[in-house]
Amino acid sequence: MKKEDVILEDHLTIARYAKAMGHPVRMYVLEILSKQSCCYSGDLTEVLPIAKSTLSQHLKELKNAGLIQGEIEAPKIKYCLNQENWKQAQDLFNKFLNT
Repeated sequence: MKKEDVILEDHLTIARYAKAMGHPVRMYVLEILSKQSCCYSGDLTEVLPIAKSTLSQHLKELKNAGLIQGEIEAPKIKYCLNQENWKQAQDLFNKFLNT
């Protein structure tokens, strides 16, 4: 049996999402964004006890995974959930956990 027969695209996608979600700060950011339409990175800096550079790295990981998207509104960056990928992540996790 070849790897291609076992590892499906869904496996790769859910693993990418899970890796991005694998830190408490990132989970907090996703929780905040799931409860409101968007937020600014500066607002997150005020509530999280971490350096701006550390927060930026966490936001970058979530963005690279496709779970969030950022829009520059100088001098701030507005972050929102990527609704399409967020729905996909929910569906994949539900499918996986309810198998």
